[in-house]
Amino acid sequence: MEEQDRNQGLSRRTFLGRSSAALAGAALPVAAAGQQTKDTSGDGHTGVNEQQPGPRNPVLDQAEPDSVYPPTTDAGGQPPFKYPFSFAHKRIEAAGWTRQVTVRDFPISKKVAGVEMRLVKGGIRELHWHLGAEWALMTAGSARITAVDHKGRGFVEDVNEGDLWLFPGGIPHSIQGLGPDGCQFLLVFDDGNFNEFETFLLTDWLHHTPREVLSKNFNTTDATFRNVPARELFIFARELPRPLGEEKEEVYAGTGEVPNSFAFFTSKMQPTKVTAGGSIKIIDRANFPATNIAAAIVTLRPGGLRELHWHPNEDEWQYYVKGTGRMTVFSAGGHARTMDFHAGDVGYIERSKPHYIENLGDTDLIFLEVFPTPEYQDISLSEWLAHTPHRLVDEHIGTGEEFLRKISKKKQVTTPV
Repeated sequence: MEEQDRNQGLSRRTFLGRSSAALAGAALPVAAAGQQTKDTSGDGHTGVNEQQPGPRNPVLDQAEPDSVYPPTTDAGGQPPFKYPFSFAHKRIEAAGWTRQVTVRDFPISKKVAGVEMRLVKGGIRELHWHLGAEWALMTAGSARITAVDHKGRGFVEDVNEGDLWLFPGGIPHSIQGLGPDGCQFLLVFDDGNFNEFETFLLTDWLHHTPREVLSKNFNTTDATFRNVPARELFIFARELPRPLGEEKEEVYAGTGEVPNSFAFFTSKMQPTKVTAGGSIKIIDRANFPATNIAAAIVTLRPGGLRELHWHPNEDEWQYYVKGTGRMTVFSAGGHARTMDFHAGDVGYIERSKPHYIENLGDTDLIFLEVFPTPEYQDISLSEWLAHTPHRLVDEHIGTGEEFLRKISKKKQVTTPV
């Protein structure tokens, strides 16, 4: 029975791997009205009413099967909740690149914006700050990060793939790629209208301040600032930083270090919960005192499910790191929509809207859940039903009380294959 169930799950997933030729419904012979054509593709969608003889984009259709053939449970009215980073304009500099997804690109994402950035070995995202808080996850390589807080206390640390950091709004900071191949990372901001290309930059500020004011401020001569660049550096390459211990000693002199580290070594963290279906790491103010942005890193095994749930305290911004999955979001008024997700995609679910995420691939699905609030909260469907009087629930859904008594009293987060 277990093998049969698994085969049924795999039959749904095989659609993702089919060639565009197999998906070309327009190539199927047209049958008489009300008749079915022969199923040559194996995807089960052979009705004349499902064919698309006109223009189509087979590459996108192949990647988005739940939009081409939505589940019968979907109902119109739920706006799109997905935007691929691949659609974002990429600004390429000599020392790296960056691209962003904001509310201007993705209208539903009102409270959160995301940025991807790559820095070569020695590449520097110049000293800067911005109004919103910056939450970041290292997705490749290593970097040196620095910051100074409002009391002049310094911070410098090295972070590696899987680690993260949080810089509060208004805190000046920098990022530099280390060897051998620099780094790539994801930045998340608690402001949907954030713009990575309009931050407060050190070079830009000094260039727009009269030299005589600069010399008076630092009690030096105008000549000291003759080499200030005429335009922002933004992303630029320089020599690698000095040894970490040496730089820590330098920046901590006089005032000491920040009381709560801006870095969090998630790569060394044990999962918050593990089940047969996968695992989750939750990072919020409870274990990362510096943060005002909560997050979870979810890993789903093939066939695994991020259980039916919702988040009562804030909107959820998602980033898909690895694998292939699908998500259905339900809205009040009987609206529901299912969309497919791949590595590099952004998802967004408004506060308290129930949803699930299912791994459709044959490898692990890894994605982030990020919230513009210090505390992570969720409520699962199973948790709700298990802690509501069984007779009352059965009177709603007719499952029988025996089934309800067997539901776990604790949320599963990820459910078994």
